[in-house]
Amino acid sequence: MEKSLHLEIVTPDRLVLSEKVDYVGAPGYEGEFGILPNHIPFLSALNIGSLYYKAGGKTHWIFVSGGFAEVSDNKVTVLAESAERAEDIDLERARKAKERAEQRLAQAKEKLDSARAQAALQRALARMRVRSAA
Repeated sequence: MEKSLHLEIVTPDRLVLSEKVDYVGAPGYEGEFGILPNHIPFLSALNIGSLYYKAGGKTHWIFVSGGFAEVSDNKVTVLAESAERAEDIDLERARKAKERAEQRLAQAKEKLDSARAQAALQRALARMRVRSAA
């Protein structure tokens, strides 16, 4: 039985992470799910939020903005629309994005404008949570 699994996080732009880990927690659409070594294969859509993994006794945080997670043969592959390690998140930029999204929500006249602003607000808040957790 394997005692670790391989986590790989990929965006359309780059490989964000590729390493051996002990545990992965991810924001699924139906709620958070966890993956330990020797997990059964499955595929899940990801929500905007905090993905975290444990390796060497430490917890590491990554912001993900949607995508998919696939588990197979002790490997977790995350295909994310965007992903940022906690230490790479610019907190001031996230705060400004949050403020802009809140202003757009207050001024939104159409459903589409409101939905876009709500999504932007969720991304900004999730980035801030990930950065604060690290």
